[in-house]
Formats: sequence, structure tokens, C-alpha cells
Amino acid sequence: MTARAFPDIKPSSRSYSPGRFPQTQFQSQNGSVTVMRYSNQRVNSSLQLGFSNITDAEAADILDHYREVNNDWDNATFTTDNAVAGVIDGDMQDYIEEQGALQWRYSEPPTVESTFVGRCNVRCSFTGFFNGN
Repeated sequence: MTARAFPDIKPSSRSYSPGRFPQTQFQSQNGSVTVMRYSNQRVNSSLQLGFSNITDAEAADILDHYREVNNDWDNATFTTDNAVAGVIDGDMQDYIEEQGALQWRYSEPPTVESTFVGRCNVRCSFTGFFNGN
């Protein structure tokens, strides 16, 4: 499995959730609680990127990326040179990259909304995971 860099298109918005720690909570009949934590790494991180008023060619690049990643079951990468730059920078960029073992996959297909001839809005959703291999 290889990673595929997201196209060099700057998003106009982003939403990020760092995920949660995998754990199970057990409650006994007397009300006492025991928590079993399975890892010190967060799971189910999510990243949504919004692209407003981009060209149809740029939207096609995003759709091509989605197809390429899913054809080979690869993962997407984000660096300061591509989609995350310009929206996630400084401390936020460092925070996301700090979770270096995280790999990103599309959680659903990108949505494309035409706004007028040759222009559209695109929304992409990703889930961060740890590869068990």
C-alpha cells in the first residue's frame, strides 16, 4: 500500500476531530465503574475539507484522487505542500502531523455541487486510522 498525495488545491474550509481513545466502560450493579482502555492512541479521527468556487478541472483532480486511492486501497496524504496548507498551518498542522502513524482514507465519496458554468464546490471527508499490518 502506498500513499497518494492529495492534489495541490487549497481548501476554503476544514473541520477536524482528533478522535477518541478506544475504551470500554463496565458498570456493575452497585454502580461502580471500571474502564478498560485498549490503546494510548486515538481512533476515528476525522477531517473534512471544503473547496469553494474551484474549477471543474480541479474538481476532476479530486475525483481522480478518490478513484486512485480506492482502486488500490491506498491512503491519502496531506502535507504543507498540498490541501492542508493554507487552512491548517502552524500549531494545528504540527498537531495533525504529530499523529504520524495515522493514515487517512476517504470516509465517503467527494460531493460536487455545480455553482455556475465551469465552477463548483467540493466537500471531502476522511477518517484517520492506524494500519494493523
